[in-house]
Amino acid sequence: MGKIVWLASYPKSGNTWVRAFLHNYITRPEAAHSINRLTDFSVAECAAPFFRQPGETLTIEQVQALRPGVHEQLTKLHPDLVFVKTHNANLAVHGIPLCTPEHTAGAVYIVRDPRDVALSFAAFAQRSVDEIIEVMANPGAANASDDLQVFELLSSWSAHVRSWVGAPRRLLTRYEDLVAEPERYFARIIRFIGTGEVDQQRLALAIEFSSFKSLSAQETAEGYKAGGKGEKFFRQGKAGQWRERLTPAQVQRITAAHGEVMQKLGYL
Repeated sequence: MGKIVWLASYPKSGNTWVRAFLHNYITRPEAAHSINRLTDFSVAECAAPFFRQPGETLTIEQVQALRPGVHEQLTKLHPDLVFVKTHNANLAVHGIPLCTPEHTAGAVYIVRDPRDVALSFAAFAQRSVDEIIEVMANPGAANASDDLQVFELLSSWSAHVRSWVGAPRRLLTRYEDLVAEPERYFARIIRFIGTGEVDQQRLALAIEFSSFKSLSAQETAEGYKAGGKGEKFFRQGKAGQWRERLTPAQVQRITAAHGEVMQKLGYL
């Protein structure tokens, strides 16, 4: 078994929130851990410096050929478990897994109602909700390589969920449950990664330090380097905003594309 614990999700599903919580719980800071120092304890798998030299352009085939070696190098970042963020579906491209099994210890998979994902993703990407709904239904949806990152295969929202739900040694965590009962569901994550008995006082402080109020205040004060070009990255952290902001036609498009998986996850 490997050392990587994947912190996996479709974009805008709570991945950064979970990373912030883990940093605050495990490192036990006296004040909230900076949102601009999340790489102190976890890394983004797609970060360009892991794969190439500055100015170098890699094809998808080249990125995939490098991925297993990159993942092996990631296991050497820390002496114990290594927490790695990914938006990749748990699939293979050109016959090479996007998340190398032999270097994997397990995965925390964060899933969110796709109707809320569409809203948040659209704001982050500065694209219309209708465009994002189309992206989320596309099995070939991907983030292209640029100066900051290499190719990531998102696939459709449903395919992404299926790929991770079927993975071994994974913990499925719904964003909505983290919002409704943070003490219960963040404690499940701590127990899953095996850091010992949950310290309730430590848990409560980590939840406070990683609350959307705290994260948003930090972003207002110092900015968030990994944020998008649109609205604030840490916006409201609420569940169910789609009820007020999506049109009936948009809701119907999402449920038509993803209804089967939504039903299984309790979203319908």
